[in-house]
Amino acid sequence: MQRLSQPSPLLSLPGAVAAEGRDEGVAAHYGDLFREQRSLADGAGFVDLSHRGVVAVTGDDRLSWLHLLLTQHVSELPVGQATEALILSANGHIEHALSLVDDGETVWAHVEPGTRDELIAYLESMKFFYRVEVADRTEDFALVHLPAGSTAEVPEGVVVRETAYGRDLFLPRGELESFAAAHGPAAGVLAYEALRVEDHRPRLGFETDHRTIPHEVGLIGTAVHLQKGCYRGQETVARVQNLGKPPRRLVFLHLDGSEVSLPGHGTPLRLAADGPDGRQLGFVTTAVRHHELGPIALALVKRNVPVDAPLVAGTTAASQETVVEP
Repeated sequence: MQRLSQPSPLLSLPGAVAAEGRDEGVAAHYGDLFREQRSLADGAGFVDLSHRGVVAVTGDDRLSWLHLLLTQHVSELPVGQATEALILSANGHIEHALSLVDDGETVWAHVEPGTRDELIAYLESMKFFYRVEVADRTEDFALVHLPAGSTAEVPEGVVVRETAYGRDLFLPRGELESFAAAHGPAAGVLAYEALRVEDHRPRLGFETDHRTIPHEVGLIGTAVHLQKGCYRGQETVARVQNLGKPPRRLVFLHLDGSEVSLPGHGTPLRLAADGPDGRQLGFVTTAVRHHELGPIALALVKRNVPVDAPLVAGTTAASQETVVEP
């Protein structure tokens, strides 16, 4: 998995504790997780997401070309309108997730850490005769997230993706420290993740594995447009939409707050009535501590698990809320 040549300079801010795993390179928190969550929920501060990959596509054919490759309808994407898109395997499994915006000359995308090289290689292999250029801009631009409700002024010339959850800024990497000084307080990725889980938003590599299809994690309509075809994996999407149900579904879990530790990614889920020796029915994908809700999680379970059945994540009691209908 490729990394940035240097970790974020904001790891030198007071109280910064480095994140681990996929989010290595930025701060997990700055000393007060719940304060950071409350700040973001109130529309204050920002999140350093500069470890995410930044990919740019230029050229006259950029939108029509991407339209052929992505699950999203982007051939007529308005300038400045944010969208989400996937790249699927031939069998309809999710391989890449892109957060996109077009500025009139360039389509900017931010992607999960560690995925940009493989994504760029695929895009390069599909250029053929189209008038497009694909570039890795990760070393030049740092992704910064401003939460919904933020009144922070965006520096002139910075490309912005505005969504219901806030604004993603493609900030020149050299301006990251000055931006932080002017727009604090900084919040770490753990605070960002807690709000993501609260909003039931799946993340590539966390809520997905090598066999995840879009229906399982609720991405139909947000990252998958059902009125377009002609992309790899489209047959699977159409078949599940028209003829069947996905084998698994995303759920939201309220976890027992008396437990000291959170269940890790991949922790087995079983029916509480069957105990820890029961048949595994799914697994935890992301577990977090929320400033209001306490310990919560997202998880994937088999489609036929009763929606009101009490579960146990490892040894932790869990009650479920439906995200994707069975």
